[in-house]
Amino acid sequence: MKFGGTSVGSAERMRVAARLAADERKKRPVAVVVSAMSKITDLLLDTMRHAEAGDLAGLETNLATLRVRHEDACRALLPETRHATVIANIQHLVEEFERIVRGMAMLGERPPRSVDEAVAIGERLSAVLLAEHLNAEGTPAAAVNAREVVVTDAVFGNASPLMEPTREKARASLLPLLGQGSMPIVTGFNGATADGRPTTLGRGGSDFSASILAAALDAAELWIWTDVDGIMSADPRLVPDAEVLQEITYAEAAELAYAGAKVLHPRTLAPLAERKIPVWSKNSFAPEKPGTKIVPAVAPGIGMRAVASMKNVALVALEPASPELNGVQVMARALDAVARANVEVLLVSSSSYRQNFCFLVRQEELERTVAALESVLALELAHHYLHPIQVDQNVGLLTAVGEGMQGKAGLAGRIFTAISRVQVNVIAIAQGSSELTIAVVVRRDGLENAVRAVHAECGLGLRPPVPVFTFPMPRRKE
Repeated sequence: MKFGGTSVGSAERMRVAARLAADERKKRPVAVVVSAMSKITDLLLDTMRHAEAGDLAGLETNLATLRVRHEDACRALLPETRHATVIANIQHLVEEFERIVRGMAMLGERPPRSVDEAVAIGERLSAVLLAEHLNAEGTPAAAVNAREVVVTDAVFGNASPLMEPTREKARASLLPLLGQGSMPIVTGFNGATADGRPTTLGRGGSDFSASILAAALDAAELWIWTDVDGIMSADPRLVPDAEVLQEITYAEAAELAYAGAKVLHPRTLAPLAERKIPVWSKNSFAPEKPGTKIVPAVAPGIGMRAVASMKNVALVALEPASPELNGVQVMARALDAVARANVEVLLVSSSSYRQNFCFLVRQEELERTVAALESVLALELAHHYLHPIQVDQNVGLLTAVGEGMQGKAGLAGRIFTAISRVQVNVIAIAQGSSELTIAVVVRRDGLENAVRAVHAECGLGLRPPVPVFTFPMPRRKE
């Protein structure tokens, strides 16, 4: 079981998380992965920014907030006899974080390795509190730092697991605890290189930690506890009649996450798909609801399953100004530079004759994207072989997803008809060879209308599909 930040965001939520895990443990062994309490990771990152800027007052304020929030949770969760010991443990972890950020203040910078070590403190604090509460309630539990379990490469800030050494370490350290009837409470998001340097797993890191450990331990299932009822056919804030999907495939879940849906990060699913471990996405605020099950395959022919959308994106376009410049080579160099800058490309679209192309990135990665392009294409830009890089931030991404879309004649036409019906202009289109997705870039102010129109047109959610009218062909006069 993995509990997200909102599911362990307060003493009350930790009680619920502990009860859910303890109830399941009565039936079978359970290992738990925890996130930091809600907003704590942001607080840690903000503290590091204050340190880098030399703002010691801001640093002190944040340290006090970090300490008080966890000490208050301790007092609310635990019997008074445990307060002194656990608060001392909390203070030790806060002091460890303080040592790192004061070092950053002295350097005037945030070394990536130090950032990874510091930001993991949030999960370590959560693990201590949840484990102590479980023990106090009669369920044996032990806090485990994933740095001692998950082995990764040395890409600080976005590390990838090394599965074989992780499997060896996980089984050596966690299986004995489970065998003794103790519940491991493992920190999400973090790991360490083979030589012990702390790392973090990047976007969706806590979910990824849980899937890594589920695969390493040959778990029967992985349950991801969040604050939503499951994976939905669209964002319910945009589409009021969106419904929870009972089952989707690993591939559909990965595509939805990639396209902006509040779903497991695509990397999370990779270790599970190989071993065919099913995943449940469930709501810790309404645990009685069934949630969504993610499985290797579902019944064929279901068609389109969901519409995902993303607002905070930017479209970057490049166009050769000289026919002597090979557009394919420019595209290859540009995308290679963007990949090396650790930027996730959400969509690529190109033309054949003019050899111009565009691609979509998250706005938070735009500055890094443009810097990478300007560096690798500096000569072509300086000599005007390439038109200036164009950036359009007034766009949004709509993605239709479903394995059953393969070979469905007329489906793309219905999607584009629905978008045009609400007078939204399509800027770029991309469809993978698998026919699993159709991705469309539109103006941002038309995104919500487009999502609602496609959702209704394709019969998703709780309303019937928009009827398709056909007209008889006129008979030819003899």
